[in-house]
Amino acid sequence: MTAQFRENLILEGEQTAMAFCPPIPINHPQIVTLTDNEIRDGIKAGKIHPFVHSTACWRGYIGTWELKDGKFYLVSIGGKYAVKSSEPIFADWVTAVIRIPDGELLHYVHMGFGSVYEFETHLKIENGIVVDERRIDNRKKDINPGQIGWNNLPGGENDFDGDGF
Repeated sequence: MTAQFRENLILEGEQTAMAFCPPIPINHPQIVTLTDNEIRDGIKAGKIHPFVHSTACWRGYIGTWELKDGKFYLVSIGGKYAVKSSEPIFADWVTAVIRIPDGELLHYVHMGFGSVYEFETHLKIENGIVVDERRIDNRKKDINPGQIGWNNLPGGENDFDGDGF
């Protein structure tokens, strides 16, 4: 398995990334599934990142999300899905804890989103609204790379220590 491309995040106007893949509601009226030809043409035109077809992108897309005024929005998707709307879509379908890495890389893990950074912010989101926040300092933690890798197999890559808040 391979370390994964992070999802893009606009956090109160600042560009960053999150080590988390919010679900994409493929039946949403503003989201379309692209054909293989549309994906290929999008990659050739530079509108879709070519790595959506690599082992570094299991999900087959890279989303851009925004956190603004305590609400979570889907802005765009590049890959097997696209957003039809030019306006961000309020992500009321998302109930999860998202992880935002920050600082220096302490330990690279070649699996999912397992790499450990100095700090991470966990935001608990319920129906698209931020309901809790926690800042975690990883600088003095014991790191078990084997366990982190195991925890980041497909299906577990969005589970983080302390999700229960």
